[in-house]
Amino acid sequence: MKKSGAYHDSFQNLQENGMTFEQVFERIVSFMKLDQSGKYKLMVGTDSQVHRSTTVFITGIVIQNKGKGVWACIRKVVIPRKMTHLHERISLELSLTEEIVTMFTEERKNELINLVLPYIYQGATFTIEGHIDIGAGKRNKTSEFVKEMVTRIESMGVEPKIKPNAFVASSYANRYTK
Repeated sequence: MKKSGAYHDSFQNLQENGMTFEQVFERIVSFMKLDQSGKYKLMVGTDSQVHRSTTVFITGIVIQNKGKGVWACIRKVVIPRKMTHLHERISLELSLTEEIVTMFTEERKNELINLVLPYIYQGATFTIEGHIDIGAGKRNKTSEFVKEMVTRIESMGVEPKIKPNAFVASSYANRYTK
């Protein structure tokens, strides 16, 4: 598997820095093995913040066992310029989300599904969501991009979530863009 630019190859959370995607995947598997009859949502979303001479993008990966906790990490990408055009920024946010979603190959998705499969009759579930930091409200500046961005996520076989349900992008990732 080819590596992308060194400035955004690693993932981190409050416990660990410098994780590879392989390590992130292992952490997700370990988390799911703690309760294989859980109701799991794998959520990926990106937010950005324009600073004086850079734009910081944070992609969050969150595995949630509904009502029983989460494991999460982020990946930071810094673009060395102010990205002032909203469409360009939202499009790059989504591209970074898509990049992470594609790291969950069919084999990896099947590995996660196979963890809960024996327990589906006990209520176990597994879904993947792409959280997009846009809203459809009339007063929302990003509403004109909703259809385009939702279509992009859907085409990847991932369930799109927009504000107010896109909390991985709008809350979790947002905290780390400041």
